[in-house]
Amino acid sequence: MVNTVLVTGSSRGIGKATALRLAQDGYNIVLHCRSGSKGAERVKQSIENLGRQARILQFDIADRTAAENLLADVEEYGAYYGVVCNAGLARDNAFPAMSGEDWDLVVHTNLDGFFNILNPLTMPMVRRRKPGRIVVLSSASGMIGNRGQVNYSASKAGLIGACKALSLELAKRAITFNCVAPGLIETDMADEAPVEAAMKIIPARRMGKPEEIAATISFLLSEDAGYITRQVIAVNGGLC
Repeated sequence: MVNTVLVTGSSRGIGKATALRLAQDGYNIVLHCRSGSKGAERVKQSIENLGRQARILQFDIADRTAAENLLADVEEYGAYYGVVCNAGLARDNAFPAMSGEDWDLVVHTNLDGFFNILNPLTMPMVRRRKPGRIVVLSSASGMIGNRGQVNYSASKAGLIGACKALSLELAKRAITFNCVAPGLIETDMADEAPVEAAMKIIPARRMGKPEEIAATISFLLSEDAGYITRQVIAVNGGLC
């Protein structure tokens, strides 16, 4: 039986690269998008061209009621083997100039999204009585902080804390739970970043590629990673 993995925010960037890599690994994929349905459809087609199955769920991870679509999907198709929580957003500004709206949007999306996705999915994974995998995308900003990203850094640090706690609850169920913390990656979210300045503080002197993050996630979802849990895997060219 082919295992199924949910990848949130999988219409572009790291999520897209991850969905394609996991399909290559032999998983069926549940794609998720908030607004990029055309991108998700293209990813779905690419996955089907690889001989794997894919379906798309469209909702805002910050909307708890909308996220209940996950339960309907599980009831119809069965519990997932793995979940990759990739969807999130950033709204950068110096803290004194940061609006309450930008604080709330980032914190609610990135942290509430964690709860809204994983809370309904955890018990179905436990009831499988088989090994499972959960990977949450944090960030180098969540590990060391970043100027102009107080809201984003706080939310991503919160995800690390949540990972550390929930992994303890799931370890005896053979469900591993890890964070991957990317540095500066070649995605749409990095388009407005001060890349030239960042290159000076990244020892590798380059941006990472989405496929490099996807490869890390691929390993963490594999059988070989069954004894790795409650960890934060930094993929950032030596930034921290």
